[in-house]
Amino acid sequence: MPSLIQTSTEVAEALATNQAVVALESTIITHGMPYPQNLETALRVEETVREQGAVPATIAMVDGIGRAGLVRAELETLAKLGPQVTKCSRRDIPYLISQKKHGATTVAATMILAAKAGISIFATGGIGGVHPGVADTWDISADLQELAQTNVAVVCAGAKSILDLPKTLEYLETVGVPVIGYQTEEFPAFFTRRSGLKVEINLNSPSDIARLLRAKWDFGLQGGVLVANPIPLASEPDYAHLEKAIKTAQAQAQEQRIQGKALTPFLLDRIEKETQGESLKANIQLVLNNARLAAKIARAYAQL
Repeated sequence: MPSLIQTSTEVAEALATNQAVVALESTIITHGMPYPQNLETALRVEETVREQGAVPATIAMVDGIGRAGLVRAELETLAKLGPQVTKCSRRDIPYLISQKKHGATTVAATMILAAKAGISIFATGGIGGVHPGVADTWDISADLQELAQTNVAVVCAGAKSILDLPKTLEYLETVGVPVIGYQTEEFPAFFTRRSGLKVEINLNSPSDIARLLRAKWDFGLQGGVLVANPIPLASEPDYAHLEKAIKTAQAQAQEQRIQGKALTPFLLDRIEKETQGESLKANIQLVLNNARLAAKIARAYAQL
């Protein structure tokens, strides 16, 4: 069979010469925001990684092949197709390979392809987690199990505030995933810096985080690390307004019986409408902030 994972020339050369590389997901392009903001944001995120001295590797499935490092034309194709592209998690990869289809990778799928390409640091917006009402729905994101088994560090703004955050953190603790608060003792909740939940590990520099990653993987402990990086204070939406928008969106999802992989895009879209676009602006700023930190960690990790 032909190679099922391909890296761009730029990414391959960077990995071969031990340069810093940062993986970026593609679901945020197709399902996270509308066109053309999605394309503009994808390009800004890549540029932000470059500004910090690292090489960006946007990851997706293209014609059934895992790709690490997309060219401009491929980014434009995904951005224009939007939700028509399959939202790809671990379970979807075999289907996309066998049918030679496009797929926009979630956190879980991005981790898998990044690890296969040899990339250890990944920047995203927020991870999935345990959804409210889990006792009835068993709706738990595959992101959590992937963090338990795949050796990639995920830099994010915590877990989305639409989730059951205490159960999400409990799950991560159970499966042995270190959760690092970057310059914070409180677990951030995506759009907001606040959750009321403490993190056990607080590190204040990218080099400290890089050393923890090296120690974990050199010791043979399989699995990822979650780096929780709060949204910049200046970009944080009004908390009361945001809380009201989230509750409204969740009620609408329950009324329409929306579950599974369709739930998060639905909620984010409704929250954007309820906040008159403020949540989208915040989403963009937190992704850029995470890309910035991930690039710094990748540089420190490459130097070890």
